Amino acid sequence: MILTGLTAALAAATLAGLALGSVPIPPSHVLDILTGRAEPSPFRTIVLDVRLPRVILGATVGAGLAVIGTVLQALVRNPLADPFLLGVSSGASVGAVSAIVLGGVFGLGAALSTAVTVPAASFAGALISLALVYALARSGGGGFATGRLILAGVAVSYILSALTSLILVTADSADQLKEVLYWTLGGLGGARWDMLALPCAVLAGGTLLLVALARPLDLLLVGEEGATVLGLDTARFRAAVFVLASLLTGVLVAYSGAIGFVGLLVPHAARMLVGAAHR
Repeated sequence: MILTGLTAALAAATLAGLALGSVPIPPSHVLDILTGRAEPSPFRTIVLDVRLPRVILGATVGAGLAVIGTVLQALVRNPLADPFLLGVSSGASVGAVSAIVLGGVFGLGAALSTAVTVPAASFAGALISLALVYALARSGGGGFATGRLILAGVAVSYILSALTSLILVTADSADQLKEVLYWTLGGLGGARWDMLALPCAVLAGGTLLLVALARPLDLLLVGEEGATVLGLDTARFRAAVFVLASLLTGVLVAYSGAIGFVGLLVPHAARMLVGAAHR
């Protein structure tokens, strides 16, 4: 019943996203367009070529950030953990912004920058930032401490945000500055059909892997020692899932920019509905 209700809510949100905008379109006409019963018209172009890619990308990014937030909260056993708090999104932003600026400097072109360079650089930035946060949290002895991890994530996040601002300020051209500034604000306005394949594939593959890892994630809820006693190699498992979370974050941030709060709130809303079991 809960899944049916949520699916209906998603369908209603999708219909609203297609109907509302600078050119309002009646929901009944939107349904006619989606089912192929409408005649060719400007409304058809608006719905199918402009708004539908944005809605699909929004659902994909929202789902991905929610999954990542759920996983990170389990890994660090802290309800405030999310991709932004641990510096993952900030690292992805630095990588993507660097790719945009360097792509313009070396003449890589917008198509290559969007399709290859930006997602790859975003993933690398997310992975490096998460590795740095994890290393700082384990430094100084005393083993792994979630409190230190949160503090390290906040510190690294601020440093990387400053680095993004520095890259912004030193951009060579006004066009680069505008593109980077627009990207750092986060949004779905640039979504196109040819951009959807990679984020949708990464979300589907990453989520299936994480569903398969639901039991080890549940074990982490009992604590480090308890999970180890139950047979989980916590250090190796955390490292592997951190890499997977970085991949998901890097790809999604590359296509949508920095969108916050989803990864923090949606996991808690889901737990209120279906409980704490990760499956």
